[in-house]
Amino acid sequence: MVDPEFDATGVGIRRMLRSLTRAGHVLVRDGELVLMTSYGSEIDSAPVDEVRISGYGLRDQALATLRGRSYVLRLGLRHREGLLSAVRTARAKSAAERGVLGT
Repeated sequence: MVDPEFDATGVGIRRMLRSLTRAGHVLVRDGELVLMTSYGSEIDSAPVDEVRISGYGLRDQALATLRGRSYVLRLGLRHREGLLSAVRTARAKSAAERGVLGT
């Protein structure tokens, strides 16, 4: 198994108004974004090509959409920027492996 490009613990994960975990785990590894509870069970995952991350207008949070399901991630400012960067990098790696340029 490859080391993750992004790894944050203690992340609050909500789906709309429902809190799924207050101390979850968010990983970007092997071209996939994984959301997990504090106990290690998977909430959701998707390849980075099927993930949308938005941090616009949100101070320490990000809105992650995985296959049409939206989650609010309370990451903290430093981790939010790291997640956005890791997803961009993973997408570029995936495109390069497929031989697609300029995506």
